[in-house]
Amino acid sequence: MGEYLNMAKAHIISESGTKITIEGTTEEVAALTRQLAGPAPSGRTRSDKPLRVAERPRRQKPTPSNLVASLIDGGFFRKPRDLGAVKAALQEIGHLYPITTLSPLMLRLVRRRQLRRIKDKKRWLYTG
Repeated sequence: MGEYLNMAKAHIISESGTKITIEGTTEEVAALTRQLAGPAPSGRTRSDKPLRVAERPRRQKPTPSNLVASLIDGGFFRKPRDLGAVKAALQEIGHLYPITTLSPLMLRLVRRRQLRRIKDKKRWLYTG
């Protein structure tokens, strides 16, 4: 029964993303984690460095580029839209950007061929 009190468990995520669970005595778990960690970098033992703990996926920062990309993915540009419509759509989701910020961004997306633009009278319309 005393054997069960000395049981340890380790959850490890490898650099390739493989999830590994190790159960055993503290000595067994410690030995296996050292073995999985590989050779120590020069001047420092591997046991000094804590193992990587599973982290939650980080959300992307709400930059104008990321926000317009989410509009593209959501099908906003199925119909041709002008800069004012893009600005209004971003405002609806709580992000205020001036047209002078959006204009070069939209041109960049056109050059990367993520969007197309059409001249309608004296203004540009952007479509997917």
